Order: sequence, then C-alpha cells, then structure tokens
Amino acid sequence: MKRILSTLFILLVSLPITLAAQDKAPLKLVATIPLPGLKDGDFDHFAPDIDGHRLFLTAEENDKLEVLDTSTNKLIRTMEDVKAPHAILLRNDLKKLFVVEGDASAVKIYDSESYKLLGEVKVSIDADSIAYDPTTSYLYVVNGGREAHTPYSLISVIDTNSSKKLRDIKIDSNHIEAIVLEKSGPRLFMNISGKNAVGVMDRNKSALTATWPLPPGDKANVAMAFDEGNHRLFVVTRTPGKLIVLNSDTGKVVANIPAVGFVDDAAFDPKNKRIYLAGDKFVDVFQQKDADHYSLLGRVPGSFRAKTAILVPELNRYYLAVPHHEGKEAEVRVFEVQP
Repeated sequence: MKRILSTLFILLVSLPITLAAQDKAPLKLVATIPLPGLKDGDFDHFAPDIDGHRLFLTAEENDKLEVLDTSTNKLIRTMEDVKAPHAILLRNDLKKLFVVEGDASAVKIYDSESYKLLGEVKVSIDADSIAYDPTTSYLYVVNGGREAHTPYSLISVIDTNSSKKLRDIKIDSNHIEAIVLEKSGPRLFMNISGKNAVGVMDRNKSALTATWPLPPGDKANVAMAFDEGNHRLFVVTRTPGKLIVLNSDTGKVVANIPAVGFVDDAAFDPKNKRIYLAGDKFVDVFQQKDADHYSLLGRVPGSFRAKTAILVPELNRYYLAVPHHEGKEAEVRVFEVQP
C-alpha cells in the first residue's frame, strides 16, 4: 500500500512538470486527421489553399492525392489513380491544380473545384520538386536523371498561364532535389544531391552561375529552405543528419549543426525565426539567434518516415504526414505553433 501511495505521489508531482514541458514545446498537437485506405508508403509534399480552407497532400506511393479541410480537420476527398504524385501548385485565380506525377512523366492539370483532368504537360520520367515564380507565372520542375538513366537532370520551365513547356534546362548531375527561388533577383538555388553540392542558377540566362560544394563528409542534401532577408540558405543532409547554413551570396558555410535524419521537408518561419525539419520519428525545431547562430529549440515526437510536412503561417499551423506503418492507419498531425 505504501509503495502504491508513493508511486501515485511521484506521478502527481511529476505531472505538472510533464505538462509544463509540453506547453514549452515549439509545436503543440491540436488535431489528428485519419487517412483511411492507404497502404505502407511515403508521402511527398503538401500544398495549401488558404482562401478555400484546403490542404493538398501527395500520397506518392499510394498513387493518390488527399484533400483536407483545414477548418474541420477532416479528409474531404481522395483523388485516385494519380501516378506517383510528388508536388502540387494551386492557381486559385485559374481554378487549376498542377500536379507533378512522376510515373506519368507529366505535370497533370486538374480543375481545382471538380478535380476533373483538364490536360497535361509532358516532362521526363521521375518529375519531382517544383518552385513557382508568381511574377512570371512560371513553374520550374525537376525531372529526369536517375530514373531516366541519363547522367544529367532537367529543370523544365512551364508557363502555367498557357499550360505550355517553354524549355528544358540541363543540369550536369543525375540527382537534383529541392529547389527554391529568390524573390528579389533572378537566382534559383538547387540541391545537386548527385554531387553533394548546391547549385545557383540564373533564371534569366537558364544556366548555372555557381556550384558550392558541401563540407567534406556531408552528403545526400535533399531538403532546402531560404531566409532571403538575412541572405541565409538552409540545406539539410541525410548522411549524416545535418542542418547546414550557407551565406546565399557567397556559398560560405556559417553553421553546421547535427539534426534529425532522413529529412525531406524544411521550412523557415520568419515570424518566430525558426527552422522546422521533418525527419524519421522526430521534427527538429531550430532557433535562429541571428544570421550566423542557431540552436536546437526542441525535438518534437514524429513517427516512422514522417518526413513530409508544411508550415502554414497564415493558420499558425504545422502539418505532419504520418505514413501507414505496422497496421497503424496513416494520418496527418496538426500542430499549433507556440510562441
């Protein structure tokens, strides 16, 4: 009896500490959205529809695109037979969804209200990452490389107003991952994963202007985010798990910090000065003290291969896609960003 009372006392005493620790976490779980009917397999990317209260999620290895309601935190539609979807662009003004479908070797165009197929723009196999320039309405799409059995990759430029491909830009590597655009200038940054380097491309010239090698031993750079105001590029490697901060003007490494492994999505939060990295079993949140100094603010529990996530600042929400695993249903975890 004394042992039981002692145990209860310890639990009661520790409970406020545990709750306090949760309250101090940078992300607070507020909802979970079940995704029934999915088998084991990775997700790839999200895309938000702020005005329409929707969130799109590519279930890459299930050949499906999930549509979520951000007001009710419910699944409202599943688009079937989407061939290995990777990335999504919503043009709300055109009421069109541009879906990069790797196995279809195309960017498929759907009506964003009826979800009916309207057309497609052909690209090479294994089309994946995208970046969108709202000033020109151009969509930049990574494709080709390893699956195409070529020593080079392509960045295809698609005019989303006319739904036409304008050109292919050849990059001398068979593996390109994330790409991000500079808003104040013509540069496009890319993870040249096949060379463990970062590439800098001039969008006006459609050519690389610089290649910045990563520090020796840092490999498999997949995710990328950009703090344009402070001229800092955030590059995340998988081998080993690292957050590498580069001066985006010179390519100089200003910080190199251990991080969660297997990251696929990185996001910079300019309001709270944080970087969110979604990886295997955890989400790492780093605090930007100033442009050159960073520290791990918190490690939030994730799940097996839960490496797909998005920060939606307008909603103060961070969404994490959790794949089906060992009989447990796939889901999206909704976190509230804590100040």
